[in-house]
Amino acid sequence: MANYPELKDRVAIVTGGARGMGVAISRAFGAQGCRVAINARKETDAAKALRDEINQGGGQAKIFLADVRYTNQALKLIEEVKADFGGLDFLVNNAGINRDRVVWKMADEDWDSVIATNLTGYFHTIRAVAAIFREQKSGRIVNITSINGMRGKFGQSNYAASKAGIIGLTKSVARELGRAGVTVNAVAPGLIETEMIAEMPEDAKAASLGETVLGRLGTPEDIAETVLFLCSDGARHITGEVIKVDGGQYI
Repeated sequence: MANYPELKDRVAIVTGGARGMGVAISRAFGAQGCRVAINARKETDAAKALRDEINQGGGQAKIFLADVRYTNQALKLIEEVKADFGGLDFLVNNAGINRDRVVWKMADEDWDSVIATNLTGYFHTIRAVAAIFREQKSGRIVNITSINGMRGKFGQSNYAASKAGIIGLTKSVARELGRAGVTVNAVAPGLIETEMIAEMPEDAKAASLGETVLGRLGTPEDIAETVLFLCSDGARHITGEVIKVDGGQYI
């Protein structure tokens, strides 16, 4: 993993930080000496183990419970992290779910729950940090989207729509916050080894793997590396971008 000394003692929030790619992202920030706010809906054993691992490794981590689908909880999350850690530098929106169905079988709840978590939740946290970042004239926002938000996916109209919405949200907020010195970017993973992928039917997984140029699954650490870079000084002149991390799957 690359080393970014400038990240030491900075404060990062990772929504959905105790599951899937969020674990690797939280762990990567911790390894850089960041103070990491691991956001989760519940204080699970996995969340506590991740917190303890980061703290024992020389980082600083705490768990902050909030369901970002709800604006009051998202606002409280941002306020509590800032008060507890004494500042806020990075917001990584990673929380996400899927409820895959072909559109003619998709229930309202399948649509509403995915949009609420994957898109509205991002809006809630971004709106909550915007005033802080504008006032301090610095900050980095990284939103986790998906290549399926760029190309669509059979059986994922809700998921693809939410991820496409994140791209539009990213570009718009990048325009709005740019003059305050705040960068806003998105990372678009392809097929990544997470719990979500483990639940895929083997034939669907094989078909997706066959789309990749590199012929392999990505890892959560591949995503974490890109997130760290976007928060580093080396990315200070990058904003409004969507970086695909997909082994060439999109092309």
